[in-house]
Amino acid sequence: MRKIVLPLIFAVLAYGFWISPDFKQIAAGVAIFLFGMLFLEDGFKAYTGGVLEKILKRTTDKLWKSMTFGVISTSIMQSSSLVSVITISFLSAGLIGLTAGIGIIFGANLGTTTGAWLIAGFGLKIDIAAYAMPMLVFGIILAFQGSKTAKGLGYILAGLGFLFLGIHHMKEGFETFKETIDLSQFAVPGFAGLLLYTGIGIFATVVMQSSHATLVITITALAAGQITYENALALAIGANVGTCITAILGAISANVDGRRLAAAHLIFNVTTGVVAIALMNQILLVVDWTSAHLGIAADDWTLKLAVFHTLFNTLGILIMVPLMGTLVKLLYRIFPQPKADLVAPLYLNEAVTEFPDTLVETVRKELLHLYDNAFEVLAHGLNLHRHDIRSDADLFELTQQPEKLMEFDIDEIYGRKVKVLYNAIVEFTSRTQADLPQEHMERIYILREAARDIVEAIKDVKHMRKNLITYIVSDNPNIKAEYNKIRAQLGEILRELTTLRDAGEAADLVALDGLRLQIEENDVTLNGDLDRLIREGRITAPMATSLMNDSSYSYDVAKNLIAAGAGLFGPHDLGMRQAAEDIELNEEELDQLVRNPA
Repeated sequence: MRKIVLPLIFAVLAYGFWISPDFKQIAAGVAIFLFGMLFLEDGFKAYTGGVLEKILKRTTDKLWKSMTFGVISTSIMQSSSLVSVITISFLSAGLIGLTAGIGIIFGANLGTTTGAWLIAGFGLKIDIAAYAMPMLVFGIILAFQGSKTAKGLGYILAGLGFLFLGIHHMKEGFETFKETIDLSQFAVPGFAGLLLYTGIGIFATVVMQSSHATLVITITALAAGQITYENALALAIGANVGTCITAILGAISANVDGRRLAAAHLIFNVTTGVVAIALMNQILLVVDWTSAHLGIAADDWTLKLAVFHTLFNTLGILIMVPLMGTLVKLLYRIFPQPKADLVAPLYLNEAVTEFPDTLVETVRKELLHLYDNAFEVLAHGLNLHRHDIRSDADLFELTQQPEKLMEFDIDEIYGRKVKVLYNAIVEFTSRTQADLPQEHMERIYILREAARDIVEAIKDVKHMRKNLITYIVSDNPNIKAEYNKIRAQLGEILRELTTLRDAGEAADLVALDGLRLQIEENDVTLNGDLDRLIREGRITAPMATSLMNDSSYSYDVAKNLIAAGAGLFGPHDLGMRQAAEDIELNEEELDQLVRNPA
């Protein structure tokens, strides 16, 4: 489709440039405006590395808060597309719920109406080109600075400068264009015109990927008398419907929740457009009444267009909010959750790659997914039930009870539930971390190390398992007791880590010192017991050799699990993590505590 549309657009533009110099100015104005939108979005992305995400997390627990966030963020950034992409990335990462995401989209649609007010109220009534030049100069200077904050501010200023300059050129172009060609002669009255120009508005927005750009063209053309008021209203409706294409494109690489949100965006915008068309006469009466009370002149068509744009978006929200529960159920029916396939990543997706904090959180959640699968493999590899580890039961007593060996192919489960996920995490982080800021790269590195520690722990349990399932049912009570101690000790570590995992908050790394001290003490005790059992002839030489090897494996399992716990459940802030690591017990201090517990 693109191979046909793009050459066609180029051909139309080339023909327009050939027949009219004024068309060149209008087209250049549109291009400069879109360039400004790109600058503006890049500028605000510089501030999405924490601030926007933190605000989003705190303002989505209620529908009205989500909608308010959508209105305010879109009004500030003047880009419902950017807000939509951020929302899809958060939803795909599992950081917000579907209802909250839909609320943000509803609010973003209302927030985008502020653009029409700014353009109609100020952009056409003052010489905004005079403000554009200083913004461009200061913006470009700041954009070349090393500071992320200064660079972001520079992009925002430059973006606003380009927006103002684009509006100026479009306004001037339409003013002079009417001297040679009067486009208003192509106006189509009545319902047919309403449908035709709505379609044109949709097409223009899909091509330019910006409803703001379509609105600017509409308002400047309306101000120059190149289109009629009625046709301008239809173009505004079309721009509103067409803007959801960005969300749809952003959802292509997202998970099922991202696609649900894009569908909600489409349903809302289409419903709003259909209602606006169906109730056009009634809405126009409300527009006239509202305009009169706001002191807007009866022939100030551009401001009345802004009133119309606000009213029909508000009407859409009033219609859809009471139907929110029905809409969510419909979306779940249209896009059912795929059957649980534990080998597939749940959170890794391309929708998050432009937002560093979101990307890191996505990797962390996928690592939690990996941990949950690894927990099953580790527990069953030790011949322990997961519910026993999660309970308050005494694991040392449980392991003394008669054992029933679990039928469990550790290699098959590891390959299907852990290795594939680990590979996906490594591939995703390797591909995406190169463009991240240094702090985020370090956080990704810590998470990858934690994933590797989990995998290494499983491999060590796999090495132990053959001897373990042999000796926990052995007739020799001494070797049986030693292997049950290993199982109970590792089960206790899994229990502590699972408690940290379920708490959902960053763990104090110093608290993990207790576990580290415990495994050092267990290692010393096990070696002492091993020497005594060999000396007293209570176990055979093959048993002793197996126990020596497996005690080493169990020590490595414990160390890897605790290291993984520190990386996965420790403080997310690198400064706090470093402070905690500075007061952690080192190997020498641990050794001294083990030898001199008093």
